Amino acid sequence: MQENSLGPFPLFLQQIQSDTAQNYTIFYSIRGPGVDREPKNLFYVERDTGNLFCTRPVDREEYESFELIAFATTPDGYTPELPLPLVIRIEDENDNYPIFTEKTYVFTISENCRVGSTVGQVCATDKDEPDTMHTRLKYSIIEQLPAYPTLFSMHPTTGVITTSSSQLDRELIDKYQLKIKVQDMDGQYFGLQTTSICIINIDDVNDNLPTFTRTSYVASVEENTVDVEILRVTVEDKDLMNTANWRANYTILKGNENENFKIVTDPKTNEGILCVVKPLNYEERKQVDLQIVVVNEAPYSKEGSLRSTMSTATVTVNVKNQDEGPECSPRVQTIQTKENVPVGTEIQGYKAYDPETRSSSGIRYKKLSDPKEWVRINENTGSITIFRNLDREAEMIRGGIYNITILASDKDGRSCTGTLGIILQDVNDNGPSIPKHTVVICKTVLSPSVDIVAIDPDEPINGPPFDFRLENIPDSDIERTWRLTKINDTAARLFYEKDLPFGTYRISVRVADRHGRSLITPLNVLLCDCVTENDCTLRTDARTGGGDVRLGKWAILAILLGIALLFCILFTLVCGGTGAAKQPKVFPDDLAQQNLIVSNTEAPGDDKICSTDGFTTHTVGSLAQGVCGTMGSGVKNGGQESIEMVKGGHQTLESCRGTGHHHTLDSCRGGHVEVDTCRYTYSEWHNFTQPRLGEKVQLCNQDDKHKHAQDYVLTYNYEGKGSVAGSIGCCSERQEEDGLEFLDHLEPKFRTLAEACIKR
Repeated sequence: MQENSLGPFPLFLQQIQSDTAQNYTIFYSIRGPGVDREPKNLFYVERDTGNLFCTRPVDREEYESFELIAFATTPDGYTPELPLPLVIRIEDENDNYPIFTEKTYVFTISENCRVGSTVGQVCATDKDEPDTMHTRLKYSIIEQLPAYPTLFSMHPTTGVITTSSSQLDRELIDKYQLKIKVQDMDGQYFGLQTTSICIINIDDVNDNLPTFTRTSYVASVEENTVDVEILRVTVEDKDLMNTANWRANYTILKGNENENFKIVTDPKTNEGILCVVKPLNYEERKQVDLQIVVVNEAPYSKEGSLRSTMSTATVTVNVKNQDEGPECSPRVQTIQTKENVPVGTEIQGYKAYDPETRSSSGIRYKKLSDPKEWVRINENTGSITIFRNLDREAEMIRGGIYNITILASDKDGRSCTGTLGIILQDVNDNGPSIPKHTVVICKTVLSPSVDIVAIDPDEPINGPPFDFRLENIPDSDIERTWRLTKINDTAARLFYEKDLPFGTYRISVRVADRHGRSLITPLNVLLCDCVTENDCTLRTDARTGGGDVRLGKWAILAILLGIALLFCILFTLVCGGTGAAKQPKVFPDDLAQQNLIVSNTEAPGDDKICSTDGFTTHTVGSLAQGVCGTMGSGVKNGGQESIEMVKGGHQTLESCRGTGHHHTLDSCRGGHVEVDTCRYTYSEWHNFTQPRLGEKVQLCNQDDKHKHAQDYVLTYNYEGKGSVAGSIGCCSERQEEDGLEFLDHLEPKFRTLAEACIKR
């Protein structure tokens, strides 16, 4: 169906027919959008003929197609045919104009850009059916203002605007306006079209250097003036004002070697302000020629050498003369004299002069500072006279120079100040001395001695090497008691020759410099019982010669540690005795020997006792008597006996036979046993051995790898008299060497086993 059809309506579209109409009377009907759903009543079908009609025009941009379902039924409601889908497509008509996405486009492009630089892109939309001629758009530029020269072009398909010339100059034209058009039907004359406006702003770049309005300037300034403005220079720049491309930076290229001037930029006017920052001297230089240059804050955009295109100007500065006072130049002057110069000697002093006449006449001098009051100054000539003895080694002298401050003034009261440095030449007027008057010798060290160091305040030419000597006192044996040996040019080592008692000794040491000038220094030598000098303490016994008792920090610490150790020992003894008293001894030591013996014997068994829980204990001679007295004889009729032990320490008596008969506990004893005569009851014996033996058997059961140990308790058959030796396996309760005396009475074949047990 055609979009926006003009009719006439109802408009016939198609006829629906059913093949069953030859046999039946068929009624036709339709359902779907445009019939019984929005937009309703747009389509209908004649019931008898099946003709399909449209009742009004349809807009494709609103409804692209309609999907209907047709039905064929008989008058009685029978449906001989399946429902038939009907798709009605609306054919597009070029009834929509293309529309730009914006009414006005604004783009920016830098001046002097290259040909083909992208300015921007425009875009338009069309509501007609996509991918048809109705929506195939073409862009173009209709008009450019200003029209000449043509600087822009537009891609017809993408709408991208580019530059077609490199003659964009913001300083000439800073904005262009384009009238652009978009047309469908691929731009054919009958296509629908729309226009829009595009404004292109030209962005500034630094393509114009600032230039001085004049090439030379003249200024003047009085000498001795500072921080004054003497000149303003102006420049022209075609770039955009108040931007980095327009703001100027001024520099002094030549003539400011003494840094008397500086030039800055006025941020409001862009002028260069020339100032004096260091005073000028008319007598030294009456005229100064400066060369200044100006550039922009932003770098120059065009290629080529910047220096060859920079604008320069010359400034001539005339210095005006002033009637000045005296000039103290140089401000610091020095003279030399020996430190032993006689009092009253007159020497050269400070000199100031008039800068106009270069003469010192008419200038008066006055002393402003003289820390030691060593000199007097001549008011008219500035010379100085020695008032007191000079001393190069005095406390306030630094580097051998004594400084005084002088004020020089003319008749008009104008003045200047300067410093006179008196360089004091050294003379050998000081002997070497020992600054440390008390020294310590630790007598207990391997090599008791002390080092003595001397100093000389004179210059090195009058100083070391020093000569150290002991000053002998009449009626004393200092030289036989003490000895000095030289270490280096400024130090010596002091030893004592005799075994002196602890105490304080006073000796005198004479030290002479290289020219023989000497000085005697008394020393107090402390002979102490110490390791280091800081540990020196004086004692009050006969060795120290009397003194206060003082303990060092290490001695106090040792005493405290000793007391703490004694308390620890006492506490251990008390606790150990208390613990031992709380553990009564229930069984004798030899009872531990009466444990289960694992052996294979071929001799008749010894006396034994069979407990009711299957526990068997072998006894030998007197050992058995120590427990329960003398036992009766065992079964000796060739019968068998076996002991079976189960894991966990539980034992049972498997059999106790004699001559093929089963015996009770009494028959196993082989005789009457006086149990009442035992020192310990059976219950005590059982309670003591049962848990201990169970623990041992459990330990025997497994080794570190959870396997049976090699000497694990196994079941053996009776083969004769057993051995009197106890077990040497892991279940043994026997102490290392306790109760092994019976090994001395074993038969010869057990000697080897006995030796092994003894070694163990």
